[in-house]
Amino acid sequence: MRYLTFTAPSDERPRLGALIAEDRVVSLGRGDLPQDMLSFIRAGADTWALAAQIARQTQSVWPLSDVRLLPPLSNPPSIRDAYAFETHVKTANQNRGREVPTEWYEFPVFYFTNPTTVFGPGDEIRIPRFTQAMDYELEVAAIIGKPGRDLAPEQAVEHIFGFTIMNDWSARDVQRKEMKVGLGPAKGKDFATSLGPVIVTPDELASASAGRPGVYTLEMKARVNGKQLSLGNWADIHYSFGEIIARSSQDVTLQPGDVIGSGTVGTGCLLELTKAEGPWLQIGDVVELEVEALGTLANRVI
Repeated sequence: MRYLTFTAPSDERPRLGALIAEDRVVSLGRGDLPQDMLSFIRAGADTWALAAQIARQTQSVWPLSDVRLLPPLSNPPSIRDAYAFETHVKTANQNRGREVPTEWYEFPVFYFTNPTTVFGPGDEIRIPRFTQAMDYELEVAAIIGKPGRDLAPEQAVEHIFGFTIMNDWSARDVQRKEMKVGLGPAKGKDFATSLGPVIVTPDELASASAGRPGVYTLEMKARVNGKQLSLGNWADIHYSFGEIIARSSQDVTLQPGDVIGSGTVGTGCLLELTKAEGPWLQIGDVVELEVEALGTLANRVI
């Protein structure tokens, strides 16, 4: 299934829905189903199965072009973002004049960002007044579907509800200073995270499996003002989502709705492409992140 949150024409009420046949949106607004994505995820497998049945039978359908898509999950309990693509890690460190720390190869690392500043497809992203170096990051995120603690990588993927595209917007000048202090990133990251356009369940991606837990052979692209700048593949990830989630769950119970990002794919940000010197994003730029089978997440910078 491909789940989303949307508003219908002439109705500002957020609705839970599903995307079918690539261009039709089905409302899942039935009384016995939760009406927001977090509650829906928390409801569990029986509810998801009922929703899939309703999506196949309902008559409440709109063309995708007629609805407004919202963040598929606007209120996650937490957002962790990993650092799992080796090409990105190597290039980012080289651009800062240093080698990859040996500890990076010991276990997947991640940081926590702000779960209250989530944006969706089509939303405008304001450049923070404290930065002159606004950047995008092309990522995939896993949404946790059921609680889990001390999971093995093979178990971890069974706890994934679905995947979505993630843009971890970054203020590079602020981030650089924070990292020199040895704590962060914080203000360099916490002002905006974009998710969307849909949450795609793992069964939809099975034919693209790369043979590792939570890894798929799917192309990833980023465009700014229609010009392609970034090109990578999910299969190039060094740490699988199984490994990232397993690490995240050590002595901690992951909760339904928790978001766990992959980190930036190789070439997936201006920091890499411009050797950390810019030019950076400017007012009016439109950033489009496209991941095969997950769709396109577009935002305009203001």
